Amino acid sequence: MSAKRRRTGAISRRRVSNDDIAPDNSLTFLDQGWFAGRLATGQEEVVQCVWVYEHPIDFDGLRRFHANLGRGLLGRRIERSPLPFARDRWVQDQTPPDIDIAEHARPRAELSEWIDERSQVPTNSETGPGWHLGLLPLTDGSTAVSLVVSHYLIDGLGLAVTIADAILGNTRDLGYPPPHSRTRSRAVMQDLRQRAKDAPKVGRALAAAMKMARLRRDNLAESPDPLPVAVPEGSEEEVVVVPGITVYVELRDWDARAELLGGTSRTLVAGFAARFADGLGRRRASDGAVTLQLPISQRTVDDTRAIAVSFARLSTDPALATKDLNDLRGAIRQALESLKETPDEALQFFWLTPFLPKRALKRLSEAAFADPDLPVFCSDLGDFGPVMCRLDGTDATPVTARVTRQQATRGWLERTGGHMTLQSWRLNDKIGMSVTAYQPGTPNTKAALRELAIKTLDDFGLTGDVL
Repeated sequence: MSAKRRRTGAISRRRVSNDDIAPDNSLTFLDQGWFAGRLATGQEEVVQCVWVYEHPIDFDGLRRFHANLGRGLLGRRIERSPLPFARDRWVQDQTPPDIDIAEHARPRAELSEWIDERSQVPTNSETGPGWHLGLLPLTDGSTAVSLVVSHYLIDGLGLAVTIADAILGNTRDLGYPPPHSRTRSRAVMQDLRQRAKDAPKVGRALAAAMKMARLRRDNLAESPDPLPVAVPEGSEEEVVVVPGITVYVELRDWDARAELLGGTSRTLVAGFAARFADGLGRRRASDGAVTLQLPISQRTVDDTRAIAVSFARLSTDPALATKDLNDLRGAIRQALESLKETPDEALQFFWLTPFLPKRALKRLSEAAFADPDLPVFCSDLGDFGPVMCRLDGTDATPVTARVTRQQATRGWLERTGGHMTLQSWRLNDKIGMSVTAYQPGTPNTKAALRELAIKTLDDFGLTGDVL
């Protein structure tokens, strides 16, 4: 009898060890929905950071940084569940790519072109590589370094923390299993149990979706058909590199202008984004207002989510931003308070994405981007310490930190009404702002964006460097 109890206890302990004590490596519902959108569109959204070393680079230091990147949140990839309606899981990425060193030096004038080329070197959060580090010698003796990371592995603030940790030598054991470490039968049973636990939340999401559908049915029936999109013949499937620029302004000038206009540095960033979007023609048709979507980080210590943000949304008159930021400051405060009191109910719909067929997901994803308000994603990443520019242990000059897309087609960009994101950060004595934008009916070139950036700075009484 005692032997039987011992055997039963041993079995119980094994079950606890296998199923309960092991860290939960299933994707959160938001990460799952984000990843499902990638599968539907065939596009990979990426974050790119670029630095330039004006002095000889320490290759040993850079290799340590590269190795450390693979020992944290970038050292993982997504493994699909054998069940089409279950959440996928994180597993180890055991084959990080080597540093890609260009064979030939290029002139400094070609740096922007190289940055674009690196942004399109494929990443894949499922099959890998999820990120890559590239190095380009320049003919003037300097060296450029580009880091490109799949946005489905990490968001902007999470990447900033990951970079800082890699520079400082702080690594993390996430406890994720190796790829394909589960047998199919065990994977099916584990994922069925996980889906059973999710059932109440899925049910609430389904009920909310049905309620929203009933509320919108009449409005949708009365809505006019969407206007046809004129895409030049033969260019529907043309892959487009969305043009991007980076603006740098002296912090003392930026902060002084923000104070003069009755705002803060972050308010001025939002005002700059609104004014830039207005010049681009990215405004609401009904009243000319610009809609801003502000990602608000929810990332905590030891957070392993890929996407740890919520979104505050507001509309503003771009003409007022250059004269007085008080109204915009109040609108941002109200949007943040509303988000805190009433979380975005639409996020719960991500619980439903595993149940939707790929065609439906593709339509929903395209519909989500084809927002008639033409929102501008405006993300302020805050104040970075100087450690962010010491990849090899010595100081480099930051060039850009931006979000862009791989495999974006002209047809998709035209059908969804274009695209604009702005990221800002404070580093040393400057504020940097990267803008990537595509607007149907405009030139959609870097030269045009640079010209608009200079004009927008002038509208605020500011000057800066536009790269």
